[in-house]
Amino acid sequence: MAVEIILPTWPVVLSTALVDSINPCAIGVLVIMIATLLKLSNNRKKMLSIGIIYITTVFLTYLAAGFGLLTFIQKFPGISIYLGWIVGVIVIAMGFIEIKDFFWYGQGFSLQIPKKHAKTIMEKINNLTAGGSIFLGIFVAAVELPCTGGPYLAITTALAKIGLSWKVFWLLVIYNIIFVMPLIVILLLVYFGVDANKIRDWKDSKKKWMRLFAGLLLIGLGVLLILFANGTITLTI
Repeated sequence: MAVEIILPTWPVVLSTALVDSINPCAIGVLVIMIATLLKLSNNRKKMLSIGIIYITTVFLTYLAAGFGLLTFIQKFPGISIYLGWIVGVIVIAMGFIEIKDFFWYGQGFSLQIPKKHAKTIMEKINNLTAGGSIFLGIFVAAVELPCTGGPYLAITTALAKIGLSWKVFWLLVIYNIIFVMPLIVILLLVYFGVDANKIRDWKDSKKKWMRLFAGLLLIGLGVLLILFANGTITLTI
């Protein structure tokens, strides 16, 4: 008999979003973009407008991806059990890779933006416009999935078992607002005078701990997702 979790889904979604939001990939790209804009134009208003466009694009891209996955699973409910197991195992494996980077950062396989894509990002940043920031947001959201997509994939798959509803949709919206919140904070800090290089240095000094927290979260989510898939526990809104 399945055990119904008394704890609402909200704490699970919110805590996952908080940990996912401190990923080094998305924050690193924004810091580089802001520092480059300030160096090229020293125009903080331009930096603010392009940063807002970039962050909004990342938000909408992730929201559309999550809603698309929810819709797909609802149309093919028979795959939800198998998908839960598959995603659960993948997410657990991703968690161990993240924890590996806490001890041996950059050695072996890592969940990070591939170097060829990082080069493309830098090329786009050096000639960034409002329209280019939209492309950059979509491109970054796509290529950083190996680095950031594990928690989101796990949560979206778990929510799909609850059903497609407005409550689930708003959970995705809130998740993605939390996900981009550090980017908004960084953008405003630099706009009001904080040195972007200091933020970058802080991010680099903490990235091992970001990896550790993300890894522990991924392993926990993977186990929960497998338990959801086999009906041992269920989530309620």
